[in-house]
Amino acid sequence: MYNAVIDLGYNAKIIDPAYGINQPTNVNDYFSNCEFGSISNKNVIAAINSSFFDDVDLALIALHGKWGEDGVIQSLLELKGVKYTGSGVLSSSLSMDKAKSKVMFNHFGVSTPKWIEATKHCPISELDKQIKDTIKYPCIVKPNDQGSTIGLTKCNSSNELEESMKLATQFANNILLEEFIEGRELSVGIVQGVPLPILEIIPKHEIYDYECKYTDGMSEYIVPAKIEKSLEIELQRQALIAFNSLSCEHYSRIDFRVNKDGTPYCFEINTLPGMTSHSLVPKMAAANGIQFNDLVDIIIKLAL
Repeated sequence: MYNAVIDLGYNAKIIDPAYGINQPTNVNDYFSNCEFGSISNKNVIAAINSSFFDDVDLALIALHGKWGEDGVIQSLLELKGVKYTGSGVLSSSLSMDKAKSKVMFNHFGVSTPKWIEATKHCPISELDKQIKDTIKYPCIVKPNDQGSTIGLTKCNSSNELEESMKLATQFANNILLEEFIEGRELSVGIVQGVPLPILEIIPKHEIYDYECKYTDGMSEYIVPAKIEKSLEIELQRQALIAFNSLSCEHYSRIDFRVNKDGTPYCFEINTLPGMTSHSLVPKMAAANGIQFNDLVDIIIKLAL
């Protein structure tokens, strides 16, 4: 994204809030594995409160996970009086709270897998009974407020529940347990309120996990997806409803699984979808004739 804004002629600088006020002096260092002092969440507030943003007209947000996608950075930038790309505070916080977003999906008629919520200290025996009575095994166990499938597992039986919960609770206190939908993985990007061509993901693993997302050759991407026109229309319709149900802005990506009967289930919405060479929205945009730099420029102009 940085290369794109430079190519487009914008006067740009990089600020990584994780470094606080001790930002690297060389642009290339932001893209290396070098560390510059202690990196902590406290640095985020220090960075935003600093003079770094005094001459900034627009923050092009390229952060993921907690503090990046959950409304925290957005609220800090609003207090600073800086415009930013992506959705607002409420939309961002809702999208990162997977359980709350699913409540909204249900309310507005978007199909989503059945789910239950658990806390870090929930007794395993009670949780096991609740799973058997509601969502059944196998189920998906994941942190309620993480991205990139971090801490996510497919839990096949009672015997695996404790380990699945141990992993998920390393990353969050609140855990989402979700009905497992066996089927195809499809994703819909939305830019300017318009759905892009649908993309199908065929991962090497059963789940489109962290390794499959960020490792070359671990997933195959087909765009436009080879699906029936009726399914395409329905996926795009539900994606738009999901987008609007959380009052999203500028661009987002809505992820679905479609079962063998052709029924789509929306499991989450990404208000700051990935924008790397592996990422899905740029692939969808390219299928619609929108090259990467043009996509970045569209997002900037929408925010301005």
